Amino acid sequence: MRLPDPRIPGHYRIALVCLGNICRSPMAHVVLESRLADAGLDDRVEVRSSGTGGWHVGNPMDDRAAATLTAAGYDPTRHRAQQYDATWPEAYDLVLVMDGSNLADVGGRSDRIGLFRDLDPVDPGGEVPDPYYGGADGFEEVLAMVERTSDAIVTALDGALGPRA
Repeated sequence: MRLPDPRIPGHYRIALVCLGNICRSPMAHVVLESRLADAGLDDRVEVRSSGTGGWHVGNPMDDRAAATLTAAGYDPTRHRAQQYDATWPEAYDLVLVMDGSNLADVGGRSDRIGLFRDLDPVDPGGEVPDPYYGGADGFEEVLAMVERTSDAIVTALDGALGPRA
């Protein structure tokens, strides 16, 4: 997948979407923001996450997701679940969902909507499995997918954004 051009030159907005916004998309949000900061792109790229369902709105992320991130050196404490808004494909440069069900919920694939793992260098187009009903190893598996895919996204953004103004 090639990143669509930014709507505003030199700035990029990415929305990450899963079902409840307490496991996969907030893990991806925290990791991607951290990777963007490490690359010096955090002032040029905005990241937001949400869930297609609204039952967790306002809650922190799942304790197991937070513990997995904390153990890996990330700070999950600022996250509060939000619900996806149907206007986001028009407001964001890119909407990346975690699985095929989420993709259907947001209206399907387009030039600005795709799977998060479309950018995964190991398994492009794969789904990020929902670890909610499993054990800690599922959260670690999700973290590994999210880290390598976030690295690929940062590399692509670095090229897409061009030099600083």
